[in-house]
Amino acid sequence: MPATPVPAPRTTTFTPGSVPDVAPLFRPFTVGGLHLPNRVLMAPMTRNFSPNGVPGPEVAEYYARRARGGVGLIVTEGTVVGHPAAAPATTVPRFHGEDALAGWARVVEAVHAEGGRVIPQLWHAGLERKGDAVPDPQVPAAGPATLSESDIAEVVDSFARAAADAKRLGFDGLELHGGHGYLIDQFLRPETNTRTDGYGGDLGGRTRFPAELVAACRAAVGYDFPIFLRISQWTVGDFGARLAATPDELELMLGPLIAAGVDVIDCSTRRFWLPEFPGSDLSLAGWVKKLTGLPTVAVGSVGLDDSEFLSALIEGKGAANGSLDRLVECMERDEFDLVALGRLLLSDPEWVAKIRDGRQGELRPFSAEALLSLD
Repeated sequence: MPATPVPAPRTTTFTPGSVPDVAPLFRPFTVGGLHLPNRVLMAPMTRNFSPNGVPGPEVAEYYARRARGGVGLIVTEGTVVGHPAAAPATTVPRFHGEDALAGWARVVEAVHAEGGRVIPQLWHAGLERKGDAVPDPQVPAAGPATLSESDIAEVVDSFARAAADAKRLGFDGLELHGGHGYLIDQFLRPETNTRTDGYGGDLGGRTRFPAELVAACRAAVGYDFPIFLRISQWTVGDFGARLAATPDELELMLGPLIAAGVDVIDCSTRRFWLPEFPGSDLSLAGWVKKLTGLPTVAVGSVGLDDSEFLSALIEGKGAANGSLDRLVECMERDEFDLVALGRLLLSDPEWVAKIRDGRQGELRPFSAEALLSLD
């Protein structure tokens, strides 16, 4: 299917006295062939509204509504590649098969019609594929210890095919889900990667599979199609987990992935403003930018207050503009380049436009009810 034409991005002109406190969020940004009118992203959030893995028209409108509301770039929910053990549930969208890809083509068309930009997050659940709600319960979960070298090659190829399809469908880039304890992340962590061959052992071995995967995706899309990589210290099973204990370890881990072709690193944290390592006020996104020189994305309770992480999600706590001052301060000093909003955009698709236009009094706080629909 040919790429969908993309209208010129909407821009905002700031005049003295309009909304000077949030102006840093509305500077244009460019990476590769991707040009954004502002620095605000929609974070990937699993929604489970794609029966049999097919995103329907309501999914397309869900994303288009956020583009209409001023989001500079939409990162879709995690969408699984075409490996038999990739999907954690039948309601998680696929990024393979004619039916699912046709659904994603509708998403691209709908978002572009609103002047927005959109990239898919490509995902393999790895060992987090559990239970009877998976597409084929007879297929066991796949983790570092269970994959043969030929299996690894098959997984890499499934990501490369998905990357090529993303470009063919007219997406504006792609993101690889390398965080939260899923397959790519599992290879990076010594506690889940217990291999003794060239794909395990020391840090060099543990980065081999992720680097090969990035390189294959880069070869599939060329050099002007941005590749984002999501990383995290924490995992879905352990909020206190540490992927890298020191800045040096973080730099060594990221080096091979950057050399393989990563353009932007999406740094998922529970609270974007917290210092990552002792002796410095830098956040994870700040450290990654300092160590690599690459653009980074900050994410984690953006716009919410200081209430406990799970309570904000489950009980619906959180102010609509909490932590905004911290965010603006970080952006003003260029600690990171982009910021991703999650839960707030579920309750208020127009959050970005309201902040941009000085309509803070109209902001709607996050409510857990927003998790129950694609409004």
